[in-house]
Amino acid sequence: MSDDNIYWGGYFVTWIILFVGCWIYSIASYGFLLGVSLGWIPSLIVASLISFLWPFIALAIIVLGIILYRS
Repeated sequence: MSDDNIYWGGYFVTWIILFVGCWIYSIASYGFLLGVSLGWIPSLIVASLISFLWPFIALAIIVLGIILYRS
């Protein structure tokens, strides 16, 4: 598996998690009607932009896990 495939695989997984999480947050913040009907738009934008940084997110999770494990 090439490095390019690994990057885009991680991007896709992170995109799905962020999109669903942001959409749920929109529904919780703005109610069911607005959250479901219009919440997917900002969720799409946030997920698309933040997912490019998924290696840094994964690194932060690993470092945080090590710090919490040692304490």
